[in-house]
Amino acid sequence: MAAADELGTVRDFVRYAVSRFNAAELTFGHGTTTALDEAAFIVLESLHLPVDDLAPWLDARLTLEERTHLAALIDRRCTTRQPAAYLLGRTYIRGVPFRSDSRAIVPRSFIGELLAGELFGGEGFALVPEPENVGRVLDLCTGSGCLAILAAMIFPNACVDAVDLSPDALALAAENVAEHEMGERVRLLQGDLFAPVAGEIYDLIITNPPYVDAEAMADLPEEYRHEPSLAFAGGPDGLDIVRRILAEAPRHLSAQGGLICEIGTGREILEAEYPNLPFLWLDTEESEGEVFWLTAADLNGTATLASAADSGASDIRVISRMPR
Repeated sequence: MAAADELGTVRDFVRYAVSRFNAAELTFGHGTTTALDEAAFIVLESLHLPVDDLAPWLDARLTLEERTHLAALIDRRCTTRQPAAYLLGRTYIRGVPFRSDSRAIVPRSFIGELLAGELFGGEGFALVPEPENVGRVLDLCTGSGCLAILAAMIFPNACVDAVDLSPDALALAAENVAEHEMGERVRLLQGDLFAPVAGEIYDLIITNPPYVDAEAMADLPEEYRHEPSLAFAGGPDGLDIVRRILAEAPRHLSAQGGLICEIGTGREILEAEYPNLPFLWLDTEESEGEVFWLTAADLNGTATLASAADSGASDIRVISRMPR
C-alpha cells in the first residue's frame, strides 16, 4: 500500500487521514466532530497510545507493521463509512473506555458529559448535591451500558438497573459491565422501557432514548446506517418514546428523585405540548437545549400528564432549582 511505504510518522498519518476524510466527505458525530479529531483518535487508539493528547507522539516514527495497519484502517473508514468506534472496537466517554460494535449504537451522549460535571456533586448549584446519597439509578435504553456504568462510578453507593429492548445491545453491555467490574452494582434487564422494573422506585432516572424523527431517519448519513435503527427511530416527530417516559416516570421516582433525558432537537415541540412542565434545559460544550431535567415534584404536579393522577405520590420535594 503506497501510504504505508511513503508515510513515516504519526504526524504524516494524521495529515493523510484528514485529507482522505475530507475528500471522502465523511460524516462525524460518534465521539468526534471534525476530520482532525477523528484522525487523531484513529491513529492514537490503533497504536494503543493515550487518546487525550496527540502532541507528544507527532514525530514518532512507525514500524512497517504499524504503517500498514494504519493505512488499511484509514482506507476502511473511507470506503465502508463505518464509525471509527466500530472499526476499532472501542471508544471513550469523558476518558472512560467502552467496547463498541454494531450490536448497539456507538457509546455517546451529552448526558455523559453532564454526569461528570458540576451538576452532580459539584460546589454551588447542583441537581444532586450529594451523590453518595443516591441509592438507586435506572438507565433506560442503555444500549452499550455506558451511561449505567458512568452512573455507578459517579454515585458510589448506588445500585443501577439498565434496561434495553435489544438482547444484542445487552450482550455488549454485559461485556462492558464485566470489563469495568461493575457486575455487583449494574443489573441488566431486557424489556420495553419500564416493563422490567414494574413497582421499582429510583432516586434518578437517566435516559438517552431513540429520538430521531421520520424525516431525519430517511436522510441518515451512511455512518449512522451501520448502527441499529431501533436505537434511533422515535416516531413521526421523534418524541414518541420520550412521551411514554414522561407519562410513566412519576410512578418510578422517589420523592426527591429526578429525571435526566436527552431528546435531540425536539425542545419546541415538548414545551408546546407540556406547557406546565418546568423543563430545565442543560447545555454542554456541543449541545444546547437537547437535554432536560425534571424532578419528581415537577412531574407529579403537572395535570397534563395522565399518569400523575395515578402515581399516588403526594409528598414530593425538589432537589434544588437553578436560579433564574
